[in-house]
Amino acid sequence: MDKRHHIIEVATRLFSEKGFEKTPISLICEEAEVSKGLVFHHFKNKNDLLREVFVHITSVIEEVDQQDAHIDVNDIRMESLINSIFDGMTKPEHRKMYQFNFSVMVHPTTRSIVVDLIDERYQGLQTSTEEVFRALGHDNPSVITKMFIAEIDGIAMNYLLNDDFPINEIQQEFIKKYC
Repeated sequence: MDKRHHIIEVATRLFSEKGFEKTPISLICEEAEVSKGLVFHHFKNKNDLLREVFVHITSVIEEVDQQDAHIDVNDIRMESLINSIFDGMTKPEHRKMYQFNFSVMVHPTTRSIVVDLIDERYQGLQTSTEEVFRALGHDNPSVITKMFIAEIDGIAMNYLLNDDFPINEIQQEFIKKYC
């Protein structure tokens, strides 16, 4: 792993554990065993590093989606799509990262730093999910996709913020609703 990627990995972990505001660059340097000069060689400032961390988190989230990429959109079953989404969000090793992801998206300061990346991620999700609903013959795939994504976001937020959230039961009800 190159130093730049290592810094992003360490920053992702520290931002997820401590939060963006409470993670000084000096701690990232210490944990990554690199100098401040090297960090600032790769990133203009802490905000630039946050943008790269957000891109990294997006790639982790998209890895789950890629598991279904080999399936022809006309053959995809809604249940497998839903299971893929829930499997991705419930990986224990990703919980803190997903919590940080939500925090970045809703906190005005961090959101303003990555708003274009949030929009880009959302447009990609909207397009790919809409293709599935269109292939399944829904009358208004654009609107049903927006509802579907909003529900998934709400479920994910509740799951990530509440340790006793009944995610498995919610998943089964979600499957019943859309399948």
